[in-house]
Amino acid sequence: MKSIFSALRTSPWFGAAAACALLTACAPLNETFHPPEALTGRDYLPAPERTEGVRAPQPGGELPSQWWQLFPSPALDALIREAIAGNPTLRQAQASLEAAVAQTRATQGSLAPSLDVAAQPQLDRLNLASFGFSGGPFPNNPHFSLYSVGAVASYPVDVFGGLRSGVEAAQALQDAQSHEVDAALTSLTGQTAAQAATLAALSAELDVVDQILADDRENLAMVRAALQAGSEPRRAQVSAQSQLAADESLRPALVNRQDAARHALAILLGKSPSEASSFAFRLEDFPLPKTLPVSLPSDLVHSRPDILAAEARLHAAAAEIGVATAKLYPQVTLSAQLTQSALHPEKIFDFQSTAYTLLAGVSQPVIGGGVLKAGVTAAKARRRQALAAYQATVLTAFGQVADLLSAVGHDEEALDAQRHSESLADQSLALARKAYSAGATGLFPVIDASRQLNSARLARVRADAQLRLDLIALFVASGRGVTAQSGSQNMG
Repeated sequence: MKSIFSALRTSPWFGAAAACALLTACAPLNETFHPPEALTGRDYLPAPERTEGVRAPQPGGELPSQWWQLFPSPALDALIREAIAGNPTLRQAQASLEAAVAQTRATQGSLAPSLDVAAQPQLDRLNLASFGFSGGPFPNNPHFSLYSVGAVASYPVDVFGGLRSGVEAAQALQDAQSHEVDAALTSLTGQTAAQAATLAALSAELDVVDQILADDRENLAMVRAALQAGSEPRRAQVSAQSQLAADESLRPALVNRQDAARHALAILLGKSPSEASSFAFRLEDFPLPKTLPVSLPSDLVHSRPDILAAEARLHAAAAEIGVATAKLYPQVTLSAQLTQSALHPEKIFDFQSTAYTLLAGVSQPVIGGGVLKAGVTAAKARRRQALAAYQATVLTAFGQVADLLSAVGHDEEALDAQRHSESLADQSLALARKAYSAGATGLFPVIDASRQLNSARLARVRADAQLRLDLIALFVASGRGVTAQSGSQNMG
């Protein structure tokens, strides 16, 4: 081995190879990536559009990554834990991340030296006739065995940083996929909570409809009794029957929506819709949080996973410019081959059986039909495309938070108004029944007041449910996202 290294030092290629190796300190041709400047501000809405609800938003508040814990509900927490453990879409995203990690490692390997080892026994028959020997002392072509062991080492000298830019791009794509996993986790928790809240809302609506039907039947019984006593016209019975029939039609549609929500929830949990019958939630499982922590816009761009994924893809696109640009310049490779060959196996590692080759190769594109320059142009265009996509993602996120902040404020106003309306309708019905009992009025005012109260009950339940659904969407849109780490902690 010492003789090999001596030969390397005295080889005329050694100086050139050493010079090429020194060039590896050259900086890549692409610029160092810097994240784009993000929009800043203290709020998502201009001052005239801000709404001050019962739970006014707290800009800059600390929103936990496990945001659903703002609804202190063990049932909801258990459901989301089950969804994280069983959702197939989430497993798909996690598998894509594993592939991205492996791809990054493979790309990093392009910077390291490669070594291939081969061993080959072969049987040869020498054709002496091709050398002009035939007959005489050589009547037959001889047979002999040849044993060879060798290794080929090569090292790409990344003079212009093309390989390093490729590694940078692969790492950025891995980061993007990691953020995609976080985005999938966040979306999954939001969808799961929203379907559970929908089930709770539909259950509350069905309770109200059952109460409405009970009131309708009571009104119909009162009308029939009055009709038999001759104190009410027959059209009062028809009116009461018509109202009962109309209200009975509400139930099938609600049950159908309830079934659909259960089926959707089962799929989110990685189960068959046939396993959905056990899902049951009530609005009491979603107690309204006392505070509404909301990330600042300047914090949102550094925490929301879809924005971070878009930024990582922009980073990858910028690094690809360096990859494409480096192809315009010489590509340098150092290689060495060592071969031990002998006719007898015991002689294979003798010095006389050694052969080696040293090579420093340089290739420079000269004429390529403009393919390489077009590649650089395309890479720069893809970077502009990624930048526009990043900016659009940021603006979309801000728009979502702004819309939901407005919605939550208006939801609370609507809920307060519906509660007041229900209270007044309840008082109106009580007065109508009192007047009817005193003989001051007929049953029509009672039926009408009952209809108004039932309508107010349904509107109040729907407003209550809408507030919870918008709160869920707000926490998902304005949070820092459920990370793989926090999700795995939740599964524990």
